[in-house]
Amino acid sequence: MRMKKIIISIAAGCFFLSGMITVSKVYAADERGERHERGERYEREGAYNVPGSPLYKQECSSCHFLYLPGLLPSRSWQEIIKNNDKHFGENLSLEDKDREEILSYLTKYSAENVNTEWSKRILKSIGSGTPARITEIPYITLRHRNIRTELFKRPSVGSFSNCGACHPGGANGDFEEDRVRIPK
Repeated sequence: MRMKKIIISIAAGCFFLSGMITVSKVYAADERGERHERGERYEREGAYNVPGSPLYKQECSSCHFLYLPGLLPSRSWQEIIKNNDKHFGENLSLEDKDREEILSYLTKYSAENVNTEWSKRILKSIGSGTPARITEIPYITLRHRNIRTELFKRPSVGSFSNCGACHPGGANGDFEEDRVRIPK
C-alpha cells in the first residue's frame, strides 16, 4: 500500500513537471511570437499585427510619429481627418481620394477593431469621448504619470506626443515597459 502511494506520487510529480516544461516552452515561444512544437503561432500579448498603409505613412510620418490606428477609436480618426484643414495648426491639403483612403485604413484598424490589451484599455478609459490627441487619453496619461515633465522637454524627446523617442518599437505596437529607452 505504501509503495503504491509512492509510485502514484512520483507519477503525479512527473506529469506535473512535464506540464510545466510544456507551458514554459509555449510561454517562451509566445514571448518571441514564434511557433512552438505544435506548429501554432503565438503572438506576444499586445502585439499589433496590422498591415501598414504606404499612403498613411507618406502623408503622416513626415511630420510626426506614425501613430497606430489602434490608439484611437474610429470616431476620433473621423474627426481628425474631417478637420484636416485645421490639423493642429496645419492644413494637410489632402486630396479627397487620399483622405478617404487614409480614413478607411485608420477606421478599419482603430481601437475598437483590433484585439490588443492596450486598445481595450484606451477605449475603457475614454468611454464615449472623442479625443483628438493621443496624449489626452486617460489610459496613456495614467501610464506616464510618474515621468517628470522635464523629460519631455529634452531635445532628444521634444514632446509627450513623440512616442517613438522612448518606445523604439512603438510604430509596431510594442509599448512594453521593459523595452522603453529614455533618451538623454
